[in-house]
Amino acid sequence: MAGGVARSVAGRDGASDAGDSIQIGIAVDIPEPWGGMLTRRRIEAGDPQAVPAHVTLLGPTEIAVSALPAVEEHLARVAAIHLPFTLHLRGTGTFRPVTQVVFVAVAAGISECELLAAAINSAPELQREARFPYHPHVTVAQEVPPEVLDKAYEDLADFSALFEVEAFTLFSHSGAARWQPRRDFRLGG
Repeated sequence: MAGGVARSVAGRDGASDAGDSIQIGIAVDIPEPWGGMLTRRRIEAGDPQAVPAHVTLLGPTEIAVSALPAVEEHLARVAAIHLPFTLHLRGTGTFRPVTQVVFVAVAAGISECELLAAAINSAPELQREARFPYHPHVTVAQEVPPEVLDKAYEDLADFSALFEVEAFTLFSHSGAARWQPRRDFRLGG
């Protein structure tokens, strides 16, 4: 399909076309060297949901496996009409006391992330009720003791990374394996 670069995912992450549903998520990967460092920090914090560092555009969403082709076509169209942009991550923030999360803040590229997230969520298959307003960020600690959240907040307060976002990634999870990248969608077609 136009607008995307296929990634190979063995066995489509355990999902078969005969299955009923699959969980998907869409995110901007954080490149090296920052992605690996932020992922290690999350693991070291003892975060039970430690996944590779990313900015979420669509959180975990269950869809019918049969809807995947339409979703991928929608994502290709979204990617084609959005241009690459600069993302600047700087400093830390927290959602406490509402949720026990510490994150690296998005300092520039906020509106681009918001526009991408809104366009992605416009597909009927992807519309879902959000618990909170969309706020682009990179989670570095979640569901860990308060002192660990405080340490992550303080340790990464001076963090800064500046890079170009040229694509977003569709991830899938069938319950049989961890989140797996399915396909990259290059911005600007």
